[in-house]
Amino acid sequence: MIFLGFGKYARADRIYALEPLRGDERGDGRRTRVWVEGVPNPIVASRTERTILGEMGQEAAANVEIVDDALALARQVVEGAEQGRLDLADLQRRARRLLEATTSADDSKLF
Repeated sequence: MIFLGFGKYARADRIYALEPLRGDERGDGRRTRVWVEGVPNPIVASRTERTILGEMGQEAAANVEIVDDALALARQVVEGAEQGRLDLADLQRRARRLLEATTSADDSKLF
């Protein structure tokens, strides 16, 4: 059983989708919609999708370090574009490192 918050639980083997809440939907503890087999509407959870995935034994799917690195890279691109200057060599190096950390040997032929 996976604790979803707000006193709600779901069987891990019945959860088939997680949808992070964005914008005005998020707040007052609401973080994620959890789609559960046999339940017609999603359950609103107070826990993040990463936390739920971790409890489901999907640590690799919720690799926090890689996600954090990707978000930092995206943030640097946005900030650099807004300021009118981008360090393309640094961005290329960081993007390549992220790709190498998340792709298999067969996929590495693509870049």
